[in-house]
Amino acid sequence: MHEAIILPTFGLANHTALMLYIIVGLLIFSILFSRSLSIVPGRLQSVCELFITFFSDIIDETMGPKGKQFKPFIFTLTLFIFLSNVMGLIPGFVPPTANLNTTVGLALIIFVMTHIIGIRAHGIKYYKHFVGPVWALAILMIPIEIVGHMARPLSLSLRLFGNMMGHEQIVGVLLKLMPYAFPLLLISTVLGVLVILIQAFIFALLSMMYFGSAMEESH
Repeated sequence: MHEAIILPTFGLANHTALMLYIIVGLLIFSILFSRSLSIVPGRLQSVCELFITFFSDIIDETMGPKGKQFKPFIFTLTLFIFLSNVMGLIPGFVPPTANLNTTVGLALIIFVMTHIIGIRAHGIKYYKHFVGPVWALAILMIPIEIVGHMARPLSLSLRLFGNMMGHEQIVGVLLKLMPYAFPLLLISTVLGVLVILIQAFIFALLSMMYFGSAMEESH
C-alpha cells in the first residue's frame, strides 16, 4: 500500500484524512444535487434514482415497513463504503476500508445501533431472546447468544478489511513486477471493481438484516 496520499492530511492518519474528504464531498454533493432536482431527470439524477430504488426495494424486503426510517442511513452507509473502497483504484490514494480502524468503527456503529433499535422496538423485553425459547435453557443460550452477537462486528470488520487489504497488497506486488505483470494487473483491477461493489453491498445487506432481526424480536 502507498505510504502517502496526494492530498494534505493535516497531521491526521491517511485513512482518517480520506474519510473526512469523503464525508465533506458527500455533504457538498448532497447539497448541490438536491438543488438541481427536476421532474425530468438527467443522467446523474437517473443513476441516483436507480440506486435509491434498488436499495429501497431491498430494505423493504429485508426490514419490512418499519425499515423505511432507516433508508437514509443505509443509503449513506453504502455510498460511504463504496467511495472508500474506490479510493484504492485511484493512484495516489489508499482505501480507508483497507485500515482495520475504519472497518471496526463502522462495524461497532452497526452493533450499537442494532441493540438500540431492538430496545426502542420492544423495550427491555428485547433481551428476552438471549435466554432462548424456555427459561430452562437460559444457562446454555445466554453464552451462545452473547458470542453470536459479539461475532457480528468482528465478522463485518474483518470481511471488509481483509478483502480491501488483500486487493491492495496484490496490486502493490503487481506494480513492482511491471511491465511484465500488466495483464495480471488488468485482471486484478477488474476483480477489484467487483470486490468494491460486492463488499459495499454485503456490509449494507448484513446491516439491514441485523436491524430487521432486532425489530422482529418479540419473545
